Amino acid sequence: MHQNRRHFLKTTATATAAGLLVPLGEMAAKEIPYVNAKAGYELLFMATDWGLSGTTDEFCAAAKKEGYEGIEVWWSGDTKAQEALFTALKKHNLQVGFLCGGSQSDAAAHLDTFKKNLDAAAGNSFQKPVYINCHSGKDYFTYEENKLFIDYTTKKTKDTGVPIYHETHRGRMLYSAPVARKFIEKNPDLRLTLDISHWCVVHESLLGDQKETIDLALERVSHIHSRVGHPQGAQVNDPRAPEWDSAIKAHLAWWDKVIERKKLKGERMTILTEFGPPDYLQTLPYTRQPVADQWAINVYMMNLLRKRYQL
Repeated sequence: MHQNRRHFLKTTATATAAGLLVPLGEMAAKEIPYVNAKAGYELLFMATDWGLSGTTDEFCAAAKKEGYEGIEVWWSGDTKAQEALFTALKKHNLQVGFLCGGSQSDAAAHLDTFKKNLDAAAGNSFQKPVYINCHSGKDYFTYEENKLFIDYTTKKTKDTGVPIYHETHRGRMLYSAPVARKFIEKNPDLRLTLDISHWCVVHESLLGDQKETIDLALERVSHIHSRVGHPQGAQVNDPRAPEWDSAIKAHLAWWDKVIERKKLKGERMTILTEFGPPDYLQTLPYTRQPVADQWAINVYMMNLLRKRYQL
Protein backbone atom coordinates (compact mmCIF):
# COMPACT_ATOMS: atom_id res chain seq x y z
CA MET A 1 0.00 0.00 0.00
CA HIS A 2 1.53 3.32 -1.02
CA GLN A 3 0.77 6.85 -0.04
CA ASN A 4 -0.85 8.72 -2.87
CA ARG A 5 0.93 11.79 -4.12
CA ARG A 6 -1.43 14.26 -2.46
CA HIS A 7 -1.08 12.60 0.93
CA PHE A 8 2.71 12.41 0.55
CA LEU A 9 3.06 16.13 -0.19
CA LYS A 10 0.62 17.06 2.55
CA THR A 11 2.36 15.06 5.26
CA THR A 12 5.77 16.54 4.46
CA ALA A 13 4.49 19.96 5.48
CA THR A 14 3.43 18.81 8.97
CA ALA A 15 5.81 15.97 9.83
CA THR A 16 8.43 18.00 11.64
CA ALA A 17 5.95 19.75 13.89
CA ALA A 18 4.27 16.45 14.76
CA GLY A 19 7.53 14.86 15.81
CA LEU A 20 8.65 17.74 18.01
CA LEU A 21 5.45 17.62 20.08
CA VAL A 22 6.47 14.33 21.67
CA PRO A 23 8.08 14.64 25.13
CA LEU A 24 9.81 11.23 24.85
CA GLY A 25 12.13 12.64 22.23
CA GLU A 26 13.02 15.58 24.43
CA MET A 27 13.89 13.33 27.34
CA ALA A 28 15.82 10.79 25.30
CA ALA A 29 18.00 13.45 23.73
CA LYS A 30 19.26 14.46 27.19
CA GLU A 31 20.26 10.99 28.33
CA ILE A 32 23.49 10.62 26.36
CA PRO A 33 26.66 11.98 28.01
CA TYR A 34 28.54 14.59 26.03
CA VAL A 35 31.46 13.31 23.95
CA ASN A 36 33.95 15.78 22.52
CA ALA A 37 34.13 14.89 18.82
CA LYS A 38 37.45 15.00 17.02
CA ALA A 39 37.81 16.93 13.78
CA GLY A 40 36.33 14.95 10.93
CA TYR A 41 33.20 13.83 12.72
CA GLU A 42 30.23 14.43 10.47
CA LEU A 43 26.61 13.38 10.82
CA LEU A 44 24.55 12.82 7.68
CA PHE A 45 20.88 11.82 7.70
CA MET A 46 19.46 9.97 4.71
CA ALA A 47 15.81 9.65 3.67
CA THR A 48 14.22 6.51 2.24
CA ASP A 49 11.81 6.41 -0.71
CA TRP A 50 10.49 3.04 0.46
CA GLY A 51 6.70 3.11 0.21
CA LEU A 52 6.43 6.61 -1.22
CA SER A 53 4.76 7.46 -4.50
CA GLY A 54 5.32 10.54 -6.61
CA THR A 55 8.31 11.50 -8.72
CA THR A 56 11.96 11.32 -7.75
CA ASP A 57 12.10 15.11 -7.85
CA GLU A 58 9.17 15.37 -5.44
CA PHE A 59 10.81 12.92 -3.07
CA CYS A 60 14.13 14.79 -3.13
CA ALA A 61 12.38 18.14 -2.65
CA ALA A 62 10.53 16.80 0.39
CA ALA A 63 13.70 15.28 1.88
CA LYS A 64 15.58 18.54 1.44
CA LYS A 65 12.75 20.54 2.97
CA GLU A 66 12.79 18.40 6.11
CA GLY A 67 16.55 18.84 6.53
CA TYR A 68 17.97 15.54 5.27
CA GLU A 69 21.47 15.67 3.84
CA GLY A 70 20.82 12.86 1.39
CA ILE A 71 18.78 9.86 0.33
CA GLU A 72 19.28 6.11 0.21
CA VAL A 73 17.74 4.27 -2.74
CA TRP A 74 18.18 1.01 -4.63
CA TRP A 75 20.55 1.23 -7.57
CA SER A 76 18.52 1.06 -10.78
CA GLY A 77 19.81 -0.31 -14.06
CA ASP A 78 17.27 1.79 -15.96
CA THR A 79 18.98 4.68 -17.76
CA LYS A 80 15.98 7.02 -17.55
CA ALA A 81 15.60 6.35 -13.82
CA GLN A 82 19.28 7.11 -13.32
CA GLU A 83 19.03 10.39 -15.19
CA ALA A 84 15.96 11.44 -13.17
CA LEU A 85 17.70 10.54 -9.92
CA PHE A 86 20.95 12.38 -10.57
CA THR A 87 19.14 15.41 -11.95
CA ALA A 88 17.07 15.63 -8.76
CA LEU A 89 20.11 15.10 -6.54
CA LYS A 90 21.93 17.97 -8.22
CA LYS A 91 18.89 20.24 -8.20
CA HIS A 92 18.28 19.76 -4.48
CA ASN A 93 21.94 19.45 -3.44
CA LEU A 94 21.60 16.02 -1.86
CA GLN A 95 24.06 13.20 -1.21
CA VAL A 96 23.21 9.62 -2.14
CA GLY A 97 23.79 6.15 -0.77
CA PHE A 98 22.89 3.12 -2.86
CA LEU A 99 21.39 -0.23 -1.96
CA CYS A 100 22.69 -3.21 -3.93
CA GLY A 101 21.87 -6.90 -3.81
CA GLY A 102 20.69 -9.96 -5.66
CA SER A 103 17.69 -12.27 -5.47
CA GLN A 104 18.61 -15.57 -7.10
CA SER A 105 18.47 -18.75 -5.04
CA ASP A 106 21.58 -20.10 -6.79
CA ALA A 107 24.65 -18.70 -5.03
CA ALA A 108 26.79 -18.27 -8.16
CA ALA A 109 24.06 -16.50 -10.13
CA HIS A 110 23.24 -14.36 -7.11
CA LEU A 111 26.85 -13.27 -6.72
CA ASP A 112 27.12 -12.46 -10.42
CA THR A 113 24.08 -10.16 -10.26
CA PHE A 114 25.38 -8.59 -7.07
CA LYS A 115 28.74 -7.81 -8.69
CA LYS A 116 27.12 -6.19 -11.73
CA ASN A 117 24.89 -3.98 -9.60
CA LEU A 118 27.72 -3.03 -7.26
CA ASP A 119 30.12 -2.24 -10.10
CA ALA A 120 27.56 0.02 -11.77
CA ALA A 121 26.63 1.86 -8.57
CA ALA A 122 30.22 2.42 -7.46
CA GLY A 123 31.46 3.41 -10.90
CA ASN A 124 28.61 5.56 -12.18
CA SER A 125 29.71 8.72 -13.97
CA PHE A 126 27.11 11.04 -12.39
CA GLN A 127 27.76 11.25 -8.65
CA LYS A 128 29.98 9.27 -6.29
CA PRO A 129 27.87 7.68 -3.55
CA VAL A 130 28.65 8.40 0.08
CA TYR A 131 28.42 4.63 0.64
CA ILE A 132 26.88 1.47 -0.75
CA ASN A 133 24.75 -0.69 1.52
CA CYS A 134 24.56 -4.37 0.57
CA HIS A 135 21.78 -6.90 0.98
CA SER A 136 24.37 -9.63 0.87
CA GLY A 137 23.86 -13.29 0.06
CA LYS A 138 21.25 -15.53 1.65
CA ASP A 139 20.78 -17.07 5.07
CA TYR A 140 20.88 -20.56 3.49
CA PHE A 141 24.08 -20.05 1.48
CA THR A 142 27.16 -21.67 3.01
CA TYR A 143 29.73 -19.61 4.88
CA GLU A 144 32.12 -19.97 1.95
CA GLU A 145 29.49 -18.84 -0.56
CA ASN A 146 28.59 -15.79 1.49
CA LYS A 147 32.21 -14.90 2.20
CA LEU A 148 32.70 -14.27 -1.53
CA PHE A 149 30.46 -11.20 -1.19
CA ILE A 150 32.72 -9.79 1.52
CA ASP A 151 35.86 -10.52 -0.45
CA TYR A 152 34.49 -8.74 -3.52
CA THR A 153 33.31 -5.65 -1.64
CA THR A 154 36.58 -5.38 0.26
CA LYS A 155 38.48 -5.20 -3.02
CA LYS A 156 35.92 -2.84 -4.56
CA THR A 157 36.25 -0.39 -1.68
CA LYS A 158 40.03 -0.38 -2.03
CA ASP A 159 39.79 0.12 -5.82
CA THR A 160 37.14 2.87 -5.81
CA GLY A 161 37.33 4.53 -2.40
CA VAL A 162 33.57 4.01 -1.95
CA PRO A 163 32.73 2.62 1.53
CA ILE A 164 30.71 -0.59 1.18
CA TYR A 165 28.75 -2.07 4.07
CA HIS A 166 26.82 -5.31 4.64
CA GLU A 167 23.45 -5.06 6.36
CA THR A 168 22.26 -7.08 9.33
CA HIS A 169 19.05 -8.21 7.68
CA ARG A 170 16.73 -11.21 7.92
CA GLY A 171 17.05 -13.63 5.04
CA ARG A 172 20.55 -12.38 4.23
CA MET A 173 24.07 -13.35 5.17
CA LEU A 174 24.05 -11.54 8.52
CA TYR A 175 20.55 -12.57 9.56
CA SER A 176 21.40 -13.38 13.19
CA ALA A 177 23.83 -12.20 15.83
CA PRO A 178 25.83 -15.45 16.28
CA VAL A 179 26.14 -15.98 12.52
CA ALA A 180 27.29 -12.37 12.09
CA ARG A 181 29.85 -12.88 14.84
CA LYS A 182 31.48 -15.69 12.86
CA PHE A 183 31.81 -13.42 9.83
CA ILE A 184 33.12 -10.54 11.94
CA GLU A 185 35.78 -12.66 13.64
CA LYS A 186 37.05 -14.14 10.37
CA ASN A 187 36.83 -11.04 8.15
CA PRO A 188 38.63 -8.02 9.61
CA ASP A 189 37.65 -5.70 6.73
CA LEU A 190 33.91 -6.40 7.10
CA ARG A 191 31.93 -3.23 7.86
CA LEU A 192 28.28 -3.27 8.86
CA THR A 193 25.06 -1.44 8.27
CA LEU A 194 23.32 -1.97 11.58
CA ASP A 195 19.62 -2.69 11.32
CA ILE A 196 19.44 -4.38 14.67
CA SER A 197 15.64 -4.49 14.58
CA HIS A 198 16.00 -7.69 12.53
CA TRP A 199 18.00 -9.41 15.25
CA CYS A 200 15.36 -8.49 17.84
CA VAL A 201 12.87 -10.55 15.85
CA VAL A 202 15.21 -13.42 15.02
CA HIS A 203 16.19 -13.84 18.68
CA GLU A 204 12.76 -12.83 20.06
CA SER A 205 14.38 -10.48 22.55
CA LEU A 206 16.11 -7.16 23.04
CA LEU A 207 19.36 -9.12 22.96
CA GLY A 208 20.27 -8.69 26.61
CA ASP A 209 21.66 -12.24 26.69
CA GLN A 210 24.10 -11.62 23.81
CA LYS A 211 25.91 -8.51 25.04
CA GLU A 212 29.41 -9.69 24.09
CA THR A 213 28.35 -10.50 20.54
CA ILE A 214 26.42 -7.24 20.15
CA ASP A 215 29.35 -5.19 21.45
CA LEU A 216 31.62 -6.90 18.93
CA ALA A 217 29.21 -6.08 16.11
CA LEU A 218 28.88 -2.44 17.19
CA GLU A 219 32.63 -2.00 16.72
CA ARG A 220 32.18 -2.72 13.00
CA VAL A 221 29.20 -0.44 12.34
CA SER A 222 29.66 2.38 9.83
CA HIS A 223 26.02 3.07 8.91
CA ILE A 224 22.75 2.79 10.83
CA HIS A 225 19.21 2.02 9.72
CA SER A 226 17.34 3.63 12.60
CA ARG A 227 14.19 1.54 12.66
CA VAL A 228 13.10 0.39 16.13
CA GLY A 229 12.18 -3.27 16.44
CA HIS A 230 10.85 -5.40 19.28
CA PRO A 231 10.84 -9.09 20.19
CA GLN A 232 7.80 -9.82 18.03
CA GLY A 233 8.41 -7.57 15.04
CA ALA A 234 10.94 -5.54 13.08
CA GLN A 235 9.06 -2.26 13.52
CA VAL A 236 7.12 -0.74 16.41
CA ASN A 237 3.93 0.87 15.17
CA ASP A 238 4.90 4.34 16.39
CA PRO A 239 8.15 5.07 18.30
CA ARG A 240 6.47 8.11 19.89
CA ALA A 241 4.05 5.87 21.82
CA PRO A 242 5.00 5.28 25.49
CA GLU A 243 4.44 1.50 25.34
CA TRP A 244 7.63 1.17 23.26
CA ASP A 245 9.85 2.90 25.81
CA SER A 246 11.99 -0.16 26.57
CA ALA A 247 12.55 -0.97 22.89
CA ILE A 248 13.50 2.61 22.06
CA LYS A 249 15.92 2.84 24.97
CA ALA A 250 17.58 -0.42 23.93
CA HIS A 251 18.11 0.81 20.37
CA LEU A 252 19.36 4.20 21.54
CA ALA A 253 21.89 2.51 23.80
CA TRP A 254 23.25 0.49 20.85
CA TRP A 255 23.38 3.50 18.56
CA ASP A 256 25.00 5.63 21.29
CA LYS A 257 28.00 3.30 21.33
CA VAL A 258 28.43 3.57 17.58
CA ILE A 259 28.23 7.37 17.65
CA GLU A 260 30.64 7.63 20.57
CA ARG A 261 33.22 5.61 18.64
CA LYS A 262 32.73 7.72 15.52
CA LYS A 263 33.13 10.94 17.49
CA LEU A 264 36.28 9.74 19.22
CA LYS A 265 37.80 8.71 15.88
CA GLY A 266 36.62 11.81 14.03
CA GLU A 267 34.78 9.87 11.34
CA ARG A 268 31.67 10.38 9.24
CA MET A 269 28.45 8.78 10.46
CA THR A 270 25.46 8.18 8.21
CA ILE A 271 21.98 7.32 9.47
CA LEU A 272 19.00 6.25 7.38
CA THR A 273 15.58 6.75 8.96
CA GLU A 274 13.91 3.58 7.71
CA PHE A 275 10.49 3.05 9.21
CA GLY A 276 8.69 1.32 6.37
CA PRO A 277 5.19 1.24 4.85
CA PRO A 278 2.66 -1.59 5.22
CA ASP A 279 3.20 -4.41 5.90
CA TYR A 280 6.10 -3.26 8.05
CA LEU A 281 3.79 -0.55 9.30
CA GLN A 282 0.79 -2.16 10.98
CA THR A 283 -2.68 -1.62 9.53
CA LEU A 284 -6.27 -1.92 10.68
CA PRO A 285 -8.07 -5.13 9.68
CA TYR A 286 -10.16 -5.08 6.52
CA THR A 287 -9.45 -1.44 5.60
CA ARG A 288 -5.64 -1.79 5.67
CA GLN A 289 -5.49 1.77 6.94
CA PRO A 290 -2.01 2.46 8.40
CA VAL A 291 -2.05 3.05 12.15
CA ALA A 292 0.56 5.82 11.88
CA ASP A 293 2.16 8.15 9.34
CA GLN A 294 5.36 6.63 7.94
CA TRP A 295 6.86 9.89 6.69
CA ALA A 296 6.13 11.73 9.95
CA ILE A 297 7.75 8.94 11.97
CA ASN A 298 10.92 9.01 9.90
CA VAL A 299 11.21 12.78 10.20
CA TYR A 300 10.62 12.46 13.95
CA MET A 301 13.47 9.95 14.18
CA MET A 302 15.78 12.27 12.23
CA ASN A 303 15.05 15.20 14.54
CA LEU A 304 15.42 13.07 17.66
CA LEU A 305 18.75 11.57 16.61
CA ARG A 306 20.14 14.79 15.20
CA LYS A 307 19.57 16.48 18.55
CA ARG A 308 21.04 13.50 20.38
CA TYR A 309 24.15 13.07 18.24
CA GLN A 310 25.00 16.56 17.05
CA LEU A 311 28.35 18.07 18.04
